[in-house]
Amino acid sequence: MSTLDRREPEVPLPKEWPRVARSAIVHALALAHFVVAHVRGWCADSPLRRVRLAAECERLRSEVALLREELRIKDARLARTPARNRPHYPPVERLAVLALKAARGWNTAQTASRFLVEPATIASWLGRIDEEGPHALVRTPIPVNRYPEFVGDIVRRLRAAFPAMGTMRIANMLARAGLHVARTTVRRLLKQRNQQPTPAPSDVAAAVPTQSGKTPRIISRGPNHTWLVDLTVMPTSAGFWVPWLPFAFAQRWPFCWWIAVVIDHFSRAVVGHAEFKQQPTAARVLGVLGRAVRRAGRAPKYVVSDQGPPFRDEYVAWCARRGARPRFGAVGRYGSIAIVERFIRTLKDEGLRRIVVPLGQSEMLAEVEALVGWYNGCRPHMGRPEPRRARSTAGAGRHERVRGSNCEPGTRCVAATACAGRRAPS
Repeated sequence: MSTLDRREPEVPLPKEWPRVARSAIVHALALAHFVVAHVRGWCADSPLRRVRLAAECERLRSEVALLREELRIKDARLARTPARNRPHYPPVERLAVLALKAARGWNTAQTASRFLVEPATIASWLGRIDEEGPHALVRTPIPVNRYPEFVGDIVRRLRAAFPAMGTMRIANMLARAGLHVARTTVRRLLKQRNQQPTPAPSDVAAAVPTQSGKTPRIISRGPNHTWLVDLTVMPTSAGFWVPWLPFAFAQRWPFCWWIAVVIDHFSRAVVGHAEFKQQPTAARVLGVLGRAVRRAGRAPKYVVSDQGPPFRDEYVAWCARRGARPRFGAVGRYGSIAIVERFIRTLKDEGLRRIVVPLGQSEMLAEVEALVGWYNGCRPHMGRPEPRRARSTAGAGRHERVRGSNCEPGTRCVAATACAGRRAPS
C-alpha cells in the first residue's frame, strides 16, 4: 500500500461553509463541553484517588481559563469607552479593589491596569482609606460600628481572598492582629448569609379545590402527622443549555442531580432524602418514603405531593397499604406544597453558592447530608414557637414541650459582666 493510501480520510466541508462558520464554532464548543462533562463525571466516580484528583485539577484549570476569558471580554468592552465616560467605582467597590490589591500583592500600577483606572486614583484611595463620615471616599458595605460586625466582615473577606485558609488559621491570624475570636465563632460567622426574612408558613399543607368549591385544609397535629414529598433538579457545572434543539441536555447526570425530599410538616424536619443520577421511578421514590417510615417508626396520616409521574397508581397503592391518605397539590398554583418548596430553595441557594456542584456521588451525598443536618438542627423556623425541640423529636414520633424555668441569664446579669461593655464606638 502506498503512502497516499494510508493517509487519514478528509472530511469534506459543507456547501457554502462560510455562511455557517460562526454557528459551527458555537456547536463545536457545545459538543466538546458535552464530551468533557461525561469524562469528568466518570473520573469523579472513579475508585482511584489519583484519577479523581487529576479530574479536579483539570476542571479547575478549565474554570480559571473560562473566567479569564470572561474577564477579558468585559474589560475589552469597558476599555472601548472613553475614560471620562466610564462609571465611577462606588465607595464599597473601592474598598473591595484595595482588599484585592492587598490579597494579590499588586502594586499601584498593576491594580490600576487591572481595573482600568489611573495609578493616581488608586493612590488617592489608599491615602483616604481611613476617612470618616457620609462623604468618605472608601466605605464598608454596611456600617461596621460594633465589634461582632467588624469581625464577621473581616472573617468573610479573609475566606473570600484565601479559600484554603481554615477556621483555626483565621482565628490565629486575627489573634495576631489583636482580635481574640474562637474557632467556633469563626465558623459561625462564615455560615451567616444575607437571607430575606420569609413570612410564617400557614398550617395548610395542601389546598386542592373540591367539587363543591370548598378548599379542604390539613392541619398538622404533631410530628409525623403530615409529610410532604417532592423532587427537584440540582444542576452541576455542566449546565443544561446547548445551541441545538431542544436547547437543553437530558436532565440527568452529569448535567444535574435528581433529589427526592421528604419533610415533616409539623416540625419542618427533613425525614428522608436521596440523590439520583436520573429521574427516579415510582419504586425509587417509594423506597425513600419506606426508609423514612422505618426511621420514624410509623407512617404519616397524610402524604402531600405534586401530580408528577412518580406519584400515580403505584404511589396511591403504597399509601393505602400503610394507612396514609395521599393528597396532591393544585396544578399551576404556587404554594400548594410551600414547606418542601422552601427547603428546596434553601438547598439550591446553599448548594449553588459553591463554585460547582460536585459530580461525584459520594461528595454530593456528603454535601446534602451536611446541609440537612444544619437545616434540622440549627436553622431557625417560623412555623412553631419551639421548632428546634420539635424537630429533634420528630423522628421518634413524639413532640416534647420544654417545661421549667428559663436558664438564660437576665439583663442585669449580662450588664454586670466585664465583657458586656461596648467594644468600639458606635
